Amino acid sequence: MNTTRELRLAMLGMIQGNGHPYSWSAIVNGYDPAAMAGCPYPVIPVYLGKQPLESVRIPGARVTHIWTDDPADAPRVAAASKIEHVVDRPEDVIGQVDAAVIATDDGDDHVRRARPFVEAGLPVFVDKPLATNFADLQQFVRWHREGRAILSTSGLRYAPEIRTVTQQADELGELRWITSLTCKTWERYGIHALEAVYPLVGPGVTDVQTVAQPGSDLVCLRHRSGVQLTIAAIHDAAGSFGTVHVYGTQGQLPLRLTDTYTAFREQLLAFVEFVRTGRRPFSFEQTAELMAILIAGIRSREQSGRAVEVAEILQQLDGAN
Repeated sequence: MNTTRELRLAMLGMIQGNGHPYSWSAIVNGYDPAAMAGCPYPVIPVYLGKQPLESVRIPGARVTHIWTDDPADAPRVAAASKIEHVVDRPEDVIGQVDAAVIATDDGDDHVRRARPFVEAGLPVFVDKPLATNFADLQQFVRWHREGRAILSTSGLRYAPEIRTVTQQADELGELRWITSLTCKTWERYGIHALEAVYPLVGPGVTDVQTVAQPGSDLVCLRHRSGVQLTIAAIHDAAGSFGTVHVYGTQGQLPLRLTDTYTAFREQLLAFVEFVRTGRRPFSFEQTAELMAILIAGIRSREQSGRAVEVAEILQQLDGAN
């Protein structure tokens, strides 16, 4: 790929409760403040507006095409986030762009949405979570093994506040317990709380156990290092979203992950670099393990809180053809 030409990106899909086509496109392209004021997700113009307007841009990349599930949404997103082309079908972008972004957060519908672009050979970014059922995760693993360029993350992997843990490592001592909280469901938003803290311990979650009650899942994870993690998905706890607490042998550290703009910008920069160079920001195996953890949490809930070994899911993936 020409590493000097501006990358052309397609932003594809928008479902209820997810305004990424507005926010991600604006972070890449810049935006029109007057048009963005009409965004149905008020938090987006708020955090965009905290940045100098001229700084909101990712040089060397541009969202050039937009498609949304409701055709009425696409022109509004295009006006707010300066997107030139609205297409009638998502497949219409093939041959017109360098990469595709699947901007929906339904982990049971990403294989269907991504398939045309993966099979056309385009690099694809898939919004979190990549897959929340085994069959779809297996398909993404197959595509990865075929050499397809697929990246999926939560923006909270790039939350700048998490760096404080490394900066205060001496004061914390050896890590023993980490808690992280998200609103909404484990299936849809658990990946936010999980991926925010996963880089602190790295791969190696051994088993997952879910304590469920109406309106919440409390998911307990054990890591091969001995660190324990507790991930809470409390459906109506929007005001506590992004809360992390790290406990060590010498001290403890409470965090609120509030710098949404920086987290999303770093996430998008990582994808742009991946498209340009082919170098992954982290291994696909990490994503597979994260999805296996999500699936293990669902299995545990469905099986009355049985502790589910992550290995039982990863071994099944290893046998995928």
